[in-house]
Amino acid sequence: MVNLTLTLLPYLTLLTLLTPAALAQTVKGSPEGFATGTTGGGSATPQYPADIAQLKTWLTDSTPRVIVINKEFNFIGSEGKVTEQGCRPASNKCVGNGGQDAINGANWCSGQPAVSVTYDKAGVSAINVGSNKSIVGVGSSGVIRGKGLRIANGAKNVIIQNIHITDLNPQYIWGGDAITLAGSDLVWIDHVKISKIGRQMFVTGPSASGRVTVSNTDFDGTTSYSATCNGRHYWTIYLTGSSDQVTFKNNYIHNVSGRAPKVLGGVVLHAVNNYFYSIAGHAFDVGTGGNVLAEGNIFQNVDTVLLANPTGQIFASPDTTTNQQCSPYLGHACQLNAFGSSGSFPGTSTSFFGSFSGKPVAGANSASGLSATIVNGAGVGKI
Repeated sequence: MVNLTLTLLPYLTLLTLLTPAALAQTVKGSPEGFATGTTGGGSATPQYPADIAQLKTWLTDSTPRVIVINKEFNFIGSEGKVTEQGCRPASNKCVGNGGQDAINGANWCSGQPAVSVTYDKAGVSAINVGSNKSIVGVGSSGVIRGKGLRIANGAKNVIIQNIHITDLNPQYIWGGDAITLAGSDLVWIDHVKISKIGRQMFVTGPSASGRVTVSNTDFDGTTSYSATCNGRHYWTIYLTGSSDQVTFKNNYIHNVSGRAPKVLGGVVLHAVNNYFYSIAGHAFDVGTGGNVLAEGNIFQNVDTVLLANPTGQIFASPDTTTNQQCSPYLGHACQLNAFGSSGSFPGTSTSFFGSFSGKPVAGANSASGLSATIVNGAGVGKI
């Protein structure tokens, strides 16, 4: 008689392995826009780091990897604490009641009143991610706490997907950046959540950050420590690479108060189908060298959509006739932006449209009725 248990054992073992966690161990989808072609770790066998030491080793080495984050990796306390002289900037008008003092990063405190600051050392120095990496979270379990990621110095072809980065010394300006690009190329950031950060949630530059797509990401500015003393994070997105092409699509930017985003230096930004919500301050700040094409976005309860006196180039998709000028360069007429209880968004410059010619360009949907879709799709645990 055939022993059915023994006969079926290989299949039962396979079914055991095909749990939701196992099925979620590879990158889902592919990037739209400028970072088209990014493959990360490609077909490398998915690996599960055991602890923060192994995670750092795998992220920084030169081996192509698919690194699966199926739990929280907490770096807080792993490098000790530092007590030193920082400063109290003029912006901190609510001392002891939710304001941000500052670490003296890049000698930023020069000329400002000195105060003692104590911060977690791990948060102020990011992990330098090597080339050809996919960093993929499982469900809502993939959390990196107290440490940011930096893709720089020639690193390229990196995917960060379905990861929550949080708790980088949020009480201090210069407390740490969540994701930094500088001297990189082909980076796709997708379905990430960023919260409780001391400095920038996402920053590029000053060296060229190349071709980048940020999609379906939740920039959550809710905080107990605010540079603007209103429970909202100010240092949101800072794009200042010398030659960057950034696609920014289907992202949810909310409860912040500034730099959402700040664009200058040599950046071409295609901001398409994003939801900017509850911004008690300004969203776009466009400086010299910044080039922004914004279409199909929703601005709801945004005090100032565009900071006054921009010195960069902006096309804000003002009307259906003017928006036809996009077609020869983007392959579609630009979509109107939508506004609810928000400021205006002027800008009709087309002088930088040639930057889109021959490049992969993300498609655009009408902004009408899109806000719920973006909220329900942005962040972790939603792929």
